Amino acid sequence: MKKRLVAPQTLKGFQDHLPAAMIARNAVVERIRRVFEQYGFVPVDTPVLEYLTTLIGTGGEETNKQLFRLESPEREPIAMRFDLTVPFARLVAQYLVELKLPLRRYHLGPVFRADKPDPGRYRQFTQFDIDAAGSDAVAVDAEIIAAMCEAMRALGLETGEFIIKINNRKLVDALLEGLGLSNRETQKHVLRVVDKLGKIGVDNVRRELGRGRVDESGDPIKGVGLDESAIAGVLEFIALTGSSRAGVLAALTARLPSSEASTTALAEMRDLDACLAALGVAESDAVFAPSLTRGLDYYTGPVFEITLPTVAGLGSVMGGGRYDHLVERFHDTPIPGTGASIGLDRLMLGLEQLGKVVAEPTTTRALVIGMKGVPAAELLKLASELRAASVATEVYFGPSTKMRDQLALANERQIPLAIIVGDDELKNGTVSVKNLRAGLQARAELKDHDQFKAAGKAGQVTVAREELIATVQEMLA
Repeated sequence: MKKRLVAPQTLKGFQDHLPAAMIARNAVVERIRRVFEQYGFVPVDTPVLEYLTTLIGTGGEETNKQLFRLESPEREPIAMRFDLTVPFARLVAQYLVELKLPLRRYHLGPVFRADKPDPGRYRQFTQFDIDAAGSDAVAVDAEIIAAMCEAMRALGLETGEFIIKINNRKLVDALLEGLGLSNRETQKHVLRVVDKLGKIGVDNVRRELGRGRVDESGDPIKGVGLDESAIAGVLEFIALTGSSRAGVLAALTARLPSSEASTTALAEMRDLDACLAALGVAESDAVFAPSLTRGLDYYTGPVFEITLPTVAGLGSVMGGGRYDHLVERFHDTPIPGTGASIGLDRLMLGLEQLGKVVAEPTTTRALVIGMKGVPAAELLKLASELRAASVATEVYFGPSTKMRDQLALANERQIPLAIIVGDDELKNGTVSVKNLRAGLQARAELKDHDQFKAAGKAGQVTVAREELIATVQEMLA
C-alpha cells in the first residue's frame, strides 16, 4: 500500500528558523545579553502557559481578543502568554520573599498573540525583556532607556539608524483631564487610537477620535466619540515638537492646562531628561515625543520605543514603560515596576536590511575528511583534539567518499578549514590542512582550466600530527 504522507507546513503566522538564521539571532542575542548584564540585570524564565486569570484584562480589550486560550488536563482555563511583563509581575508577587527587592531581570522567550500576520508581525514571536521591580525612581526608567540605547550601539547601529522616542502617560492623562475627559475607559480608548498614529496616519486618527471610520477591509471601527474641540486638543498635543528634550518640555508646559497633574508629570520628565544626560544618552538618540502612548493598558508613567527610521514599514523594534500597579493584581503591597521589550524577530528584519548581520550557515570551523579506508576512530581522535583546543569541529560521515564532494560541502557551508587524512598521512604521522577560503580566493579570478586546477592546492599544507593544533589556530587567526 502507498504510504499517505502528511504535508510539511508551518502554521499561519508562525515561522521556522534554519541554521543560518539561528546563528545570526544567537549572535545578536549574545551582544544584547552582555549589555543587559553590565547594567545588573539577571536571567529568569517563566512558563509559556499561565492561568487565564493571570493574563486576562492586563493588556486591554484588544489584547484579550488575541489570547490563545486553552484548557489544562485538569480542565482549568489557561492561555499562552502574550508578553513577558505580566508573567514577571506574577513572579515578583509569588516569590517576593526569595527575590528581595529591588530586582532587575532579563528574559528571552517566545510570546503568542492571535494577531493578523503581516511582514514583521507573527503570532509567535520572541521578546528579549529587561525589567526592574521595587523602585519608583525615574532614574531607573533612564537606565532602562540607556541600556536599550547601548544595546542598539552594540549591534552596530549608528546615530540616525535608530531613535528612541519617549513620552509619559501622566502627560497624556493631564491633557485629557484638562479637556474634560475624566472617564478612565474613554482615556484608554484615546490612548489606543493615538498609539496607531504611525500605522494609520493622522486623518484616520482624527476619524477614530470622533465618530469612527471604515478600514481598508470594509469593517467599521468604533470611534471614541469626542467633539471637535477635544479632537483638536489631542491632535495639537501629539504634534508638539522641539529641537531638544528641553525644547519639547517647554512646548508641553505652554500647551498643558495648569494643574497638579501637569506639574507632576512635567517635573518627572525634567528629572528623566537630567538622568538621561548623566548617563550620556544623546539628544540625537533619545527624543521626547508627545505622540507616543503605547497601547497596553498597564502603563502608568514614562513610555518608550525604538524605531529604525531608514527601514520603511518596519514599526517599532522595542517598546516599554513604567507599570506601577501591575504587581498589585497579585499582591496587596504596592510594588512599582518599569521595563522594556525588544521584539527580536522584527529587530532581525531591520538589521538584515541595514546590513548589520552576516548569515553564516554553520558554526563549524574545521571539517575532518577521511579518504576511503581511513578508520573512523582516527578521524574522531583528530576531532577530539581540535575540540579540546576550542576549535569547533565536525567529522564528515556523509554518503560520498570522494574528497571533491566533501570539500564542496565544506565550501557550501563556508567552513574555513578542511583537515584531510589519507593512507599516506596515517603512515607518515602527518595531516593535511586546507585553508578553503584561501583556495576560493586563489581561483576566483582564474578562467584557464589548467590554472584553475593547479590553484586547487592553494592554502594547503601537510604538517606533522603534533603541529596540527598550532597550524589550525594560526590559519583561523
